[in-house]
Amino acid sequence: MTKKQTMNQSQKLMVFVLTMSLYGLATLFTELIPKFQVGIVEFSVEYFLFIPLVLAMLFDPMSAALGAATGELVFSEIMLGQFGGLGELEKFITVTIGVYLAGRMVRNPRNRKMTGIAAMTGTSVQLILGMIVDILKVQFAVQDFEAVPGLPQSVFVTEGFACLNDILFSGILFCMLPALFLVPKLYGKIEPLLGISPRTEKTALEGINGKVIVCSVAAFAAAVGAEMLAESGLPLIDWEAAWAESRGALAAGMITAALIIAVLFLVIKKRAGINKSVENV
Repeated sequence: MTKKQTMNQSQKLMVFVLTMSLYGLATLFTELIPKFQVGIVEFSVEYFLFIPLVLAMLFDPMSAALGAATGELVFSEIMLGQFGGLGELEKFITVTIGVYLAGRMVRNPRNRKMTGIAAMTGTSVQLILGMIVDILKVQFAVQDFEAVPGLPQSVFVTEGFACLNDILFSGILFCMLPALFLVPKLYGKIEPLLGISPRTEKTALEGINGKVIVCSVAAFAAAVGAEMLAESGLPLIDWEAAWAESRGALAAGMITAALIIAVLFLVIKKRAGINKSVENV
């Protein structure tokens, strides 16, 4: 029987930290990218989700998913001097679900078609779940909505259009296309640096099954509940520093993320050298 692609706790931790720092740095860069509008359509770079998507398709999906969610929370929220308490849980969980599902879908990273489908699926799931939460907040009257006065149903059109716009713009340009290029390019080259074998159809985790779906639904329900409590005035821990979102905070966050990445690459390079020496003995 062929063994599944396995990673020890040290390797999973490195994937987690690598994803957290790379994606955290990327989210800080999105703060610098201006938005532009053409008519009623607004174009903006929501996030560079291709980074955790690529790592989830090559390594342990859960480590990459949790790393992405943690990176966004730490670097684009806490490092910028703000924290929304329970309100942060919704984005944390939806990002984790989207990246994890995408990683489980790809059993053969050489399959470009499946890589593209998984990248779009992961991105779409995250955005659609976020849209559902926003709609529920309005429908349950825990958040004011002023799209069309006297027409609460307009939230479906407004949120739906915004979600579709993000999927087609950010999803294709900054998630699917980079993943299509990077996954096959990195496959077989980056895994040995962590001392693991590249993923194949025989060694990959099983695809999305009933257990994964049930756990994802349960996690999303928890995210909805947490967001409702936060919007109702029970965020538990909610703070914003006087220097929130300042240029200094942004620079400090970028420097911190870059230092973590540099140190991690030195560790990976050292481990790769040790592994190579052992193989040559």
